[in-house]
Amino acid sequence: MPLRPRRFAAALAAAATLVGLGLTLPAQAQADQPLNYVAIGDSYSAGSGVLPLDPSAPLLCARSTANYPHDLAAAAGLDLTDVTCGGAQTKDFAGAQYPGVAPQLAALGVDTDLVTMTIGGNDSNTFIDAILACGSAGVVTLGFGHPCQSIYGSGFDDTIDNTTYPAVRAALAAVHAKAPNARVAILGYPWIVPSQAVPGCFAKMPIAAGDIPYLRDLQTHLNAAVRQAAADTGSTYVDMSAASDGHDACQPIGTRWVEPVLFGTNYVPVHPNSTGEAAMAAQAADTLGLG
Repeated sequence: MPLRPRRFAAALAAAATLVGLGLTLPAQAQADQPLNYVAIGDSYSAGSGVLPLDPSAPLLCARSTANYPHDLAAAAGLDLTDVTCGGAQTKDFAGAQYPGVAPQLAALGVDTDLVTMTIGGNDSNTFIDAILACGSAGVVTLGFGHPCQSIYGSGFDDTIDNTTYPAVRAALAAVHAKAPNARVAILGYPWIVPSQAVPGCFAKMPIAAGDIPYLRDLQTHLNAAVRQAAADTGSTYVDMSAASDGHDACQPIGTRWVEPVLFGTNYVPVHPNSTGEAAMAAQAADTLGLG
């Protein structure tokens, strides 16, 4: 990865020290200037539903100043440019998501040192459609059985394989092309539902008990597709699976990182709360070696 001239001297000295210690860091982290950090992605990156809103962001993006990019930048001393936007799909990297909102890739350049994102969950509305469909089916059966799985079977999984995965892979490749000197990281989505139905869950997430494992498996599949797309493009995958286990939307306030459909604290349901965003920042920092 080529270094810009103004950073070469500092990087050379730092590199010698690191070699002696047996450590490695990204080339940019060896410089004496803050990393130029660009945050892109969807509502899980924008922190949609968490107050306060970012006054510099388009209102439709529902971007929070308490999202994980802001938390990460503050903790690691990064120079942040945040263009995350709620509802973003991979197509919004290269095209305008809303009138007057620039494509997210426009924020990237040869001076970009670090890029983070969550993306893919909104493509083809796969996961949102699954939550809505399973919620509707669960209400009809009063929480019994697995009506959603019976109705939709492998349909959502097929969409992830045939549409979401190639779209995320192409989007990551486009990010690398626009920011050739950057480290690119994509976060997996933290757990929305537990692995099995738990008491009281139906009141918050009206999904039939038998469909809770179905949705969990679907999210596992989505995150696996994101992980594979990262591997295919030389990107870093930030795994939220272990960290967020036990912090799903069915858990009580103070424990959960994602707010439920009903009786939640966010104005946007089924999205991370401020604790969840902070946890995503911490996991990204740990994976990227920032602190």
